[in-house]
Amino acid sequence: MSERFPRHTYGSIADYFDDYARETAAAAAGVERDRLVAAAALLADALARDAQIFCCGNGGSAAISDHLVCDHAKGTRVDTDLRPRVVSLSANVPMLTAVANDIGYADVFSHQLQGMGRAGDVLIAISSSGASENIVRALDWARANGLVSIAMTGFDGGRAAQLADVNLHVPAHNYGIVEDVHQSLMHVLAQFIRQAHMPAELVAERKF
Repeated sequence: MSERFPRHTYGSIADYFDDYARETAAAAAGVERDRLVAAAALLADALARDAQIFCCGNGGSAAISDHLVCDHAKGTRVDTDLRPRVVSLSANVPMLTAVANDIGYADVFSHQLQGMGRAGDVLIAISSSGASENIVRALDWARANGLVSIAMTGFDGGRAAQLADVNLHVPAHNYGIVEDVHQSLMHVLAQFIRQAHMPAELVAERKF
């Protein structure tokens, strides 16, 4: 894991940005490529089987989860025959608040999976710390009920790293950097899948 950032006070935002960019590049370089290959293969298989794909996260990771739906359910359809079925468990505020109020916040994702998830479906759980209890419970339920899972983690990976079938770990100790790389991984997975299903002659012509 890279050292903490920042490690001292900065007087110049330009210098801070330069170091932040370097730390982000180092964190991206530290993502294990074999795990990225495994995640792409898992999603490709899910699409081929018409499996449901669920995603979830808290805070900034919730925003990545919601963004993932756009890029995977809409973006991958451009110039392809793909028809992904993707749902963000972080998006439905009435459902989230009802479960949080009536059952507990730790169950806001697992409770939704219990209603919609089926064996063979996929869960993408995004957590910088890997320690959020609602993420851990969702991954635990997925494992116990035949869903396959991808975790995106940072810091030391937490329990999420141990529960997921594939853990895309970002070796960084700064929330912004971890989230930036998670966002990039989300984009890369969607764009890679899209280009793999496009006519070869269109890849260089289209916007990604």
